[in-house]
Amino acid sequence: MSQSSSIVRKVTMSLSGLFLLTFLPLHLLINSLSLCSADLFNDAVHFMETNLLIQVMQPALGIGFLVHIIMGIKLEMQNRKARPIKYEFEDAKGSSTWASRNMIVTGLLLLAFLCLHMANYFVKMKFTGMDGQTAFELVTNLFSMWYYVVIYVVSFVLLGVHLSHGFSSAFQSVGANHTKYNPIIKMAAQGYVAVITIGFTIIPILHFLGIAPFCTL
Repeated sequence: MSQSSSIVRKVTMSLSGLFLLTFLPLHLLINSLSLCSADLFNDAVHFMETNLLIQVMQPALGIGFLVHIIMGIKLEMQNRKARPIKYEFEDAKGSSTWASRNMIVTGLLLLAFLCLHMANYFVKMKFTGMDGQTAFELVTNLFSMWYYVVIYVVSFVLLGVHLSHGFSSAFQSVGANHTKYNPIIKMAAQGYVAVITIGFTIIPILHFLGIAPFCTL
């Protein structure tokens, strides 16, 4: 495989990753409304289901996920073939973080969670129906089960680990790498990861504990 082909794959994976980063804050915002009010959350979900722009973005996000996953797997296989096992073992801890060495592992675990998440939410909302439940009831019923809350929380902690390396790495791969701006990118990455990880993990916990919703607007 040529070096240019490898660079194209790396840039493609980085661009698809950056594209997906724009989706998570919106998803977090919608989910956080469930902490305030059942009606507010249901209205937001209805808006997402009927908004033309969102409907166009959904397949684009799906393609983005597939591209990101496929490129990640191909690059990992390429890297494993390119470096000797002994060197990889000796150098692993010295020159890289745990997150960077296990991007493929966390990525595949997140893919498994995504499939579960899609089956529990998206498929029911879009295709099979929700057995008379509102979107809020669907969410809170799932979050009433301790094992689902554990799976959800662990998955978003893994997402935080994945993003802790992927965020800044994506910027470097597309050429946004400069000593003047790297500290800013690093701070932005840390802030983004903290908000996404804490935000997504606190929501199911508060629902499970019966603390949310806070009001009945």
